[in-house]
Amino acid sequence: MEFILWVFHVLVALAVIGLVLMQHGKGADMGAAFGGGSSGSLFGATGSANFMSRTTAVLATAFFLTSMGLTYFSSQKTEAARPVMQPVAPVVPQSGPMQAPAELDKSGAIPK
Repeated sequence: MEFILWVFHVLVALAVIGLVLMQHGKGADMGAAFGGGSSGSLFGATGSANFMSRTTAVLATAFFLTSMGLTYFSSQKTEAARPVMQPVAPVVPQSGPMQAPAELDKSGAIPK
């Protein structure tokens, strides 16, 4: 189930990117008034803006929901999925009398 959600998440992300790049800015409507090519498009002058903005909103909502689903799946990981470098048990210092640190001689070596 998680793999399917990952695939859907990536596809939705690519679709959102594509739709955002295909949309025109707010200043592009002025060009249509003076004979721009968008007025003769499949959706008309304003139809494409409404269709694309609604589709982008739906895909953004789907992206948000898949992100939340993936967050849920990642929080449900078991102990077997812990990182490799994480210790299995906390390191407990050896019990016993405390020893004073060894003093260094003039050469910087620890005396035996």
